[in-house]
Amino acid sequence: MNVEGSLEGRIALVTGAARGLGFAIAQRLARAGASVWLNGRDRAVLGDAADRIGGDARVLAFDIGDDYATAAAFETLAEDGLDILVNNVGQRDRRSLAQLRREDMAAMLATNLVAPFDLARRAVPLMEARGYGRIVNITSIAAEIARGDILYTASKGGLAALTRAFAAELGGTGITVNAVAPGYFATEANEEMSTDPGIAQHLERRTSLGRWGDPGEIGGAVAFLASPEASYITGHTLAVDGGYLTHF
Repeated sequence: MNVEGSLEGRIALVTGAARGLGFAIAQRLARAGASVWLNGRDRAVLGDAADRIGGDARVLAFDIGDDYATAAAFETLAEDGLDILVNNVGQRDRRSLAQLRREDMAAMLATNLVAPFDLARRAVPLMEARGYGRIVNITSIAAEIARGDILYTASKGGLAALTRAFAAELGGTGITVNAVAPGYFATEANEEMSTDPGIAQHLERRTSLGRWGDPGEIGGAVAFLASPEASYITGHTLAVDGGYLTHF
């Protein structure tokens, strides 16, 4: 489905938009006509990203884990309003169980679950005021399957559940809440893995498409869920994984 121009006049916030999947998502939303706020903590890197996207891409640097900074950011957002929120920021900790402590789980949940909850609850009144609302949470196929990676898997499973709960809560407002679950994507964060021949062979066997995903392949799914064409879809998780979850 072609969503070019379908977001004309809409305002979006994408967290973790300086690079990787977040950048690709922000770029795709901008291509569909949206004015996009790019979030992250490094203003200079965000500025470079905004320049690369062009159009009406703007920088909104703040730490999503900081309550005061988040409140201040939403005061800025309230000036023009907000239609689309993409909760993309995600932390990962691949250490073994023996190396983990209680505070490690708390830190993971703070970034991957509590912050998306907080951003979504703050976004709702702004969306209601504009009569349009789309919340898209970036989860992971790890929310459906597990191979260790306990902290990340638990946090993304929680985010998938939060997506369904928000969808049920906000149904009467017309705001839709969905998730996109990426599989293996060749981003900067996965650079070491993406050059590992063993993982390439694993994906060739394990996915229907037999390869890594390109970051540009995630944006279309998010743009669709953010568009008017997806007005009757809510509480759903769309796996963008090359067939990883369905391939035996």
